[in-house]
Amino acid sequence: MNPVPAALPVLATPRLRLRALEAADAEALHPTLSDPGSMTWWSHPPMESLAATRAHLERNAASSDWRNWVFVPREGGSAIGFVAVGEKRNGACELGYMIAREHRGSGLAREAVSAVLDHLFAAEGRRRVFADTDPDNLASRALLERLGFTLEGRLRAEWETHIGIRDSLIYGLLRDEWLDARPR
Repeated sequence: MNPVPAALPVLATPRLRLRALEAADAEALHPTLSDPGSMTWWSHPPMESLAATRAHLERNAASSDWRNWVFVPREGGSAIGFVAVGEKRNGACELGYMIAREHRGSGLAREAVSAVLDHLFAAEGRRRVFADTDPDNLASRALLERLGFTLEGRLRAEWETHIGIRDSLIYGLLRDEWLDARPR
C-alpha cells in the first residue's frame, strides 16, 4: 500500500497555490458550502452555519482517510476551492473537488485538479484515480472528461442524499493515461 505522506506538500500552478486544508478556511469556504446550488450534487446538504462549516472542515483536516488541499490565488488571498483525495485501496484513490461559484468557468478547477493528479501519479506513483459523480452534474462530468477520465460505470440508486436516492457515475484515470497525455 502506498503510504500517505505525513504532511501535504504545497503544490503550485501558474495561477494557484494548493496547500493543506485548515479549519481557518471555514470563513472563505462557507459561502460555497452553504450555497444550495453549489451543494446540489454533494453527498450532504448545505452547511447551516459557519460553526457547522468549521466543524466539518476540522473533521476533514484531521481525517486519516482523506487528504484535502485548498487552492488560493497564487498572488494571495483566501481559499476559493478544494481538492480532496480519499485513500481507497493499494495504489488507488478517489478524487473530489469544489470551486466557488464566482470562479466557475475560469479553468481554475481544472488547474487545481491537474496539479493534484500530477502529484498523485508522478510523485506518489498511484496507478489509478477515480471520481464518483451524479449523472446530472454536467459540469463535473465535463471536467473529468476534459482531464482524460473514462466513464467506467453507473451504480444505480447508490447514494441517499438530501435530494433523494441518486445514481452514481464512476470515472477512472490510470497513471499511464495521465502521464502519456501530459505535455513534455
